[in-house]
Amino acid sequence: MMFISMLLSSLIQEASAEVLAVIVPRSHNIHQLDANELSLMFWRKKLYWADGKRIQTLNYSATNPLRLQFSLSILKSAPETQTDYWNGLYFHGISPPHVVSSQEAMLRFVADTPGAIGYIDACKLDDRVKPLAWINAEHNVLSTAPELNCSEKSVSAAP
Repeated sequence: MMFISMLLSSLIQEASAEVLAVIVPRSHNIHQLDANELSLMFWRKKLYWADGKRIQTLNYSATNPLRLQFSLSILKSAPETQTDYWNGLYFHGISPPHVVSSQEAMLRFVADTPGAIGYIDACKLDDRVKPLAWINAEHNVLSTAPELNCSEKSVSAAP
């Protein structure tokens, strides 16, 4: 019974975020992005970084609450309404962002892939990646780290 309780607690923590951190590999030379540029990247209208590396955008599944928060904030639409857009681009050789199944998978992929960009619960940040922007629960995109309340999640953030 205790195992089930711990599992449910971890799923709830995985699902909710007061603040999202938009992340890139630690070695990436960019230091900040705004909402418009993020939108262009995740709609796959901007495909390359300034240094010529291909942008590797990452998402979660359409039912993930982190993706819903990100999509509403940056793409101004819910994930389930984006299907027609991606289907149309597919026939022009443009694929949607790669989908990962967990925040740990997001961290690993971004840390190990030049040009990658994704997002996680800001309380899950660690030194493998670098945050470029922050998205709060009100869907505002911030260029500096807001105060985080990670005590309930027992994980400290690394700005």
